[in-house]
Amino acid sequence: MNGLAMETTQELEFDIKGMTCASCVTRVEKALNRVPGVKSAAVNLATERAVVTLDSTDVNPQKLIEAVEITGYEASLAEHKASPQSKAERNRALTIMQWRLWVAIALSVPVILISMTLPVRSHTWNLVLLALVTPVQFGSGLPFYWSSFKVLRHGSADMNVLVALGTSVAYFYSVAALFWLGGPIYFDTAAAITTLILIGRYLELRARRRASDAVQRLLTLSPRTALVIRGDREIEVPIEDLKIDELVVVRPGERIPADGIVESGSSNVDEAMITGESMPVEKIPGSNVIGGTINGSGALNFRTTRVGSETMLAQIIRLVETAQGSKAPVQRLADRVAAVFVPIVLMIALGTFIGWHFLLGSTIAAALIPAVAVLVIACPCALGLATPTAIMVASGRGAELGILIKGGETLEQAGKITTVIMDKTGTITTGTPEVTDVIPMDSTGKERLLTLAASVESRSEHPIASAVTREAAQRGISGLPIRSFQALSGLGAQAEVEGAPVIIGNERLMRDRGVEIPSVEAERIKKLYEQGKTVVLVAVHGRLVGALAMSDTVAESSGGAISHIKSLGLRVVMLSGDNERASRYIASQVGVDEVVAGVLPDGKAKLVKKYQQRGEVIAMVGDGVNDAPALAQSDLGIAMGQGSDAALETSDITLLRSDLMGVVTAIELSRRTIKTIRQNLFWAFYYNVVALPLAAAGRLNPMVAAAAMAFSSVSVVANSLRLKRFHRA
Repeated sequence: MNGLAMETTQELEFDIKGMTCASCVTRVEKALNRVPGVKSAAVNLATERAVVTLDSTDVNPQKLIEAVEITGYEASLAEHKASPQSKAERNRALTIMQWRLWVAIALSVPVILISMTLPVRSHTWNLVLLALVTPVQFGSGLPFYWSSFKVLRHGSADMNVLVALGTSVAYFYSVAALFWLGGPIYFDTAAAITTLILIGRYLELRARRRASDAVQRLLTLSPRTALVIRGDREIEVPIEDLKIDELVVVRPGERIPADGIVESGSSNVDEAMITGESMPVEKIPGSNVIGGTINGSGALNFRTTRVGSETMLAQIIRLVETAQGSKAPVQRLADRVAAVFVPIVLMIALGTFIGWHFLLGSTIAAALIPAVAVLVIACPCALGLATPTAIMVASGRGAELGILIKGGETLEQAGKITTVIMDKTGTITTGTPEVTDVIPMDSTGKERLLTLAASVESRSEHPIASAVTREAAQRGISGLPIRSFQALSGLGAQAEVEGAPVIIGNERLMRDRGVEIPSVEAERIKKLYEQGKTVVLVAVHGRLVGALAMSDTVAESSGGAISHIKSLGLRVVMLSGDNERASRYIASQVGVDEVVAGVLPDGKAKLVKKYQQRGEVIAMVGDGVNDAPALAQSDLGIAMGQGSDAALETSDITLLRSDLMGVVTAIELSRRTIKTIRQNLFWAFYYNVVALPLAAAGRLNPMVAAAAMAFSSVSVVANSLRLKRFHRA
């Protein structure tokens, strides 16, 4: 992972139309990268989207659009919303392709039947074939010609050029043979190639749409209106007009329109589509609600905290779309091949024709057949789809399971990890410790001790601080005003309470501040540690006045998750800022053998680096602010969903549920995805390596070549779609 340094870069996303193969992707990327101010450009064939990273904000998006259009493709700034218009546009494109395909099938079938049943045809029958095949060639096949024209006028070539050239050679040679030259007629070849490739394109388009189903479903989760209380009236407003800090009414069965905090009412909310949690979650006053989730049988009134593009749902959609538009490093070889593939194929086809006609003495007609087969079979569609379709499906499936993956590089890195390092609090444990013992150590009473501790901890966000303030509230104890509060990362906190300096924290903090711990009290503290409890000491004016003991329970799924991780052949290490005894007690409950205790936040990052220097590939799992440096240092950062914003920002994978089994699921999904990508690339390369020589040697009929080419693309997408059936560990 990268460190925490901020870069002054900007990202723009563009929808790209007209791409059909890996060569198209390479051409668009090169055009975008040549624009001054562009740091990098990544183009995804499956999503038909380009992500452009700029060095500055001075680059005009119109210049980038023009750069794409010069290469022969269409570009526009991407929209991140599911409007009825965009859905209608997608349906219209599919409908047009369906009509082209049905026309091609209706006319090509009789052409092929006539050609097969009447090998020796009269001039009249050949004229019938010409009449049938011409609408296929220039009607159904028009997109091949139009796309070829756009790229050829800019001095480049793509898959459409190969198809258009192959079918045109068969068609126009047959026309010449029919009227002037005499000899064999190949109208059936032209018709069959066009039809078979259209079938492949249609199936591929439908499969690619299935691959993006997850994002489309997420986009439709947010309701179009919200019922808000303004003044003394309930008003229904468009979701775009919803503001922060508005009171929203959610009736039974309705979708929650934004993120917020429940003020009144109670209900169970179905959060499965967001977090992957199958059971409804109870919501009462004070509970957080997530936009896009479904309210149960109760009514809720909640105060909005995040609306529009800032909601969790919007952030999830952005993360998934970014992941789906990314590439895995394993795709780089395919990109390099695609950059030179089409020109090489054109040369092979020309060489095939020359070899058959001039060297082997075949007729022009006989020499054209293997040349056309080379042109048709070599289209590099499968290479372009091998990686992005797998990433699309995996990131979408991950989102459905409550796992947000930042991109293809993350997936590949997750498949390489050798060691999983986990923070204890909030990761292995529930992160919600409860106070079990309040122990005064001088004349200070229990109530006074808890008052002092709660006063200082009221300003801290640490789970231990929350436990102290929660215990005080349950006992009806109110905190006192404080001054000069300071959080001491990994140690505790300090403040002035009623003018007296109070410090609260672990033994190390007390030693650092010169606070003496009497031997009798040290023995009492030791016994608490042996029970697996965390002990927080309180000192006033440099004198120990008491201790609070608390216990953090192990999360229900932690033991099984760690056992599963170890069964994958991975090493598991637990890190904790706690003392050795308490840490080892928790570790023994979940089956972790290697424990590093008493680690400060900067020490966690250093420890990760130490393991990396030994050659280990590290996945760091954490949830708090103090885990952010270690998450950034690791090769793969995994943040638990209830963690801090800093942890989420510096992680590669975010678990929307605080459940360690999500780590297992993320690792297994990543491994399965990389395996799928490698299968796709292998078959895409293998197909071309085997098919090209066979076509050049005249062993593949052009119609068979067209069917094989179409099948190769569809098979790659179909193989990727198998990831939709991946289940949570």
